[in-house]
Amino acid sequence: MPSDLAFLVATLTRRGLLKPGSPRRIAAQLGALRNWGFSLAGELRQAAARDPDRTALIDEELGEISYRELLDRAGRLAGSLRTRYGIGPGDRIGVLCRNHAGLVETALAGGLLGADIVLGNTGLSGAQLAAVAEEQRLRLLVHDAEFLDRVVGLPAEVERLDERGYSELVAGAVPGELRRPARDGRTIVLTSGTSGTPKGARRPTPSGLGPLVAIIDRIPLHHGTRMMIAAPLFHTWGYAALQMAFALRGTVVLHRRFEPLAALEAVERHSCTALFAVPVMVQRLLDAPPPARRPPLEVVATSGAALPGGLATRFMDRYGEILYNLYGSTEVSWAAIATPAELRRAPTTAGRAPHGTRLAIVDARGEPAPVGQVGRILVGNDLLFEGYTADAREREAREAREAGDDREARDDRAERSDRDDRAGGRLLDTGDLGHLDGDGLLFVDGRADDMIVSGGENVYPAEVENLLAGLPQVREVAVIGVPDRTYGQRLAAYLVLHPGEVLDPEAVREYVRRYRARFSVPRDVLFVPALPRNATGKVLTRELSRYHRA
Repeated sequence: MPSDLAFLVATLTRRGLLKPGSPRRIAAQLGALRNWGFSLAGELRQAAARDPDRTALIDEELGEISYRELLDRAGRLAGSLRTRYGIGPGDRIGVLCRNHAGLVETALAGGLLGADIVLGNTGLSGAQLAAVAEEQRLRLLVHDAEFLDRVVGLPAEVERLDERGYSELVAGAVPGELRRPARDGRTIVLTSGTSGTPKGARRPTPSGLGPLVAIIDRIPLHHGTRMMIAAPLFHTWGYAALQMAFALRGTVVLHRRFEPLAALEAVERHSCTALFAVPVMVQRLLDAPPPARRPPLEVVATSGAALPGGLATRFMDRYGEILYNLYGSTEVSWAAIATPAELRRAPTTAGRAPHGTRLAIVDARGEPAPVGQVGRILVGNDLLFEGYTADAREREAREAREAGDDREARDDRAERSDRDDRAGGRLLDTGDLGHLDGDGLLFVDGRADDMIVSGGENVYPAEVENLLAGLPQVREVAVIGVPDRTYGQRLAAYLVLHPGEVLDPEAVREYVRRYRARFSVPRDVLFVPALPRNATGKVLTRELSRYHRA
């Protein structure tokens, strides 16, 4: 394996990031990275220094915005937030927005001020949003007008800024000189909250180019890539795409909502060669009428959920060998990436670990599991999350009592501790079960807490789910465990069929019986109009119970 430095240089060269240019601009670019680091704001500053007139964003309402203009707008907003609301280092700004320039500019302004940005899921209920605002101690919530009914229950101390007020702030402000704050702002991504109030996961700021290189080595993104980010920007994958776009000095196309035909039209009109999405969007592209000619896409990169069996193959049959799937989570960032060739060979594989990523499958004793044996998936890389914000506050309070020191010193110590953990090879449990095949490909067998015990046998719902997803009549499927008086638990399958298709429940059971053990056959087979999903496309299994008959 080449040294890390040699690998980094080779990959950056291959992806066009080390091309010669104006010495003055290159010096300004390096100076921006030295002064501001590799945060979103730092990447914007380096891109604006090197390619100020390149289009950074194409927004549905604002049109094209260059890197120079984006930096100016973010600086204006930062100045206004500091003057009007007193926002500064360590304060927290919540964002409840769809994919548009306002979300991007708010995240950038927060970074310029050293404030933490809490990315709110647009699917949050009013009660969940109020709980998040209190839990995260928000100073300000920036929100789209459509979410006005959800912000009425916020704590009184949380200021609110809607789209109109936001636009007035940007237009009326005079940009001032902003220096790197004493404390770098953090990005806080909320967990899905499918079982209650979402937790805030603190995302670390990259310390160098390693994380970018690990991804673009496996996913061929180049300098100047024009990409449409359809995945929600509040999601780890959408936000990561934004960070990579700025690092690549690329152009980002944003639509507030994903509509398959509109997305394909935008890809064609703006000559996008990359599309970042979640798997349910890939399914919706297949459901839409095929375009007259293939779009100019070279990369369709998905993450956030498993690719159902057969979906990868069907998509590449229509759009070509361009599908890449990243397996990761809010907590571990990435664990593995599957390339088109790997998905052709094994459509349900999660792929291989990128460069610098440590991947282990361990048994119940914590020992390495042999090839083919299912075990817990552990991951180590440079961007493991720093902990949940509630845990961080408890630790902060405890350290304050013990040491009597100030907040900045406590933050510095926590950051050093996290860096030491990562440098020491810390592996984080993903909460998933999986196995490796003989060629080193990873397969995810489901969540550890999704596995059921039926009549004394361990049963993995995801295995049956992937099998049923391969039936030509099935559009989408979810398989879960439900209580059973005799066996403890049993499988229930919920299927959505393509229009005009018909399946018999017993035929479904017989299909599973043909390919799997008897204890994997779902006793309950229900045909439903749609699977309940959250804003990022994950199936809300707790809501499937409304279809279930005990």
